[in-house]
Amino acid sequence: MFGWLSCLPARAAATACAVAALLTVLVSACGTASPPRAARPAGSPEPVLPVHLSAAQIARLPMATTFGVSPAAPRDPNLFKPEKGLVLHPTATRVIYARPGGSPVAALPASQLGGPTWVPVVQMQPGWDQVLLPSRPNHSTGWIYLGGGGLQIASDGYQVEVNLARYRLTVTDGGRRLGSWKVAVGEAATPTPAGRTFLLASMAPVHPTFSPLILPLGLHSGSVGNFDGGPGTVGLHGWPDPAVFGHAVSHGCIRVPAAALRVLGQVPMGSSVMITS
Repeated sequence: MFGWLSCLPARAAATACAVAALLTVLVSACGTASPPRAARPAGSPEPVLPVHLSAAQIARLPMATTFGVSPAAPRDPNLFKPEKGLVLHPTATRVIYARPGGSPVAALPASQLGGPTWVPVVQMQPGWDQVLLPSRPNHSTGWIYLGGGGLQIASDGYQVEVNLARYRLTVTDGGRRLGSWKVAVGEAATPTPAGRTFLLASMAPVHPTFSPLILPLGLHSGSVGNFDGGPGTVGLHGWPDPAVFGHAVSHGCIRVPAAALRVLGQVPMGSSVMITS
């Protein structure tokens, strides 16, 4: 679990804060850009239009970031359904709605944690995409209107799977297995939350302590509201002592061996992460 990104131990907190402005974010190659959408059948209804909001109204919406809370956002009804392999990036802040044409519930910024925001698409309707959000509560979702420009959409074949019971992480790309490793997961008092989520950001500390790369997810600890002053974000990162792998010992983060971290460092942001118990 992260504090600022609270899996950082207290002695590393100052380093993490200094790194905030110096993130290395690996977000450039999210598969093929802007995959074609099926044409709307002739005679079918026009897409529902969004509720219009002024700039002042948008500014009052909760921000859908790892630091934010989106209490009115609908929960994901299909926690263990595979994602669709599409990821979406707003090039400017976009409003998130409870349903197509429904009430606004949040605002999704173009960037967070120092890099572009990429979120996975989990459902589609004409003119609208439902996406996973990185804010609390866990498994928050919302609908984004596709009209008006300001969006980039890409296809992404990467899948990161974590089986908590087996302490096993597996990475595939388009069905091709890139590797599978024993990992450490959250202990009983601070378990790693299960369900579908995504890679939110990639951070390379200038002076790494326990891990040269930290990969926050779109999840938070369900048992710890904050840690070391941060939002309790759960993530993937390395660990210097291999004896932890195969055990439940963390505050909620998933500790991975060096070989796994090297592969994970090539996975684009927004990629699917499925955590099962």
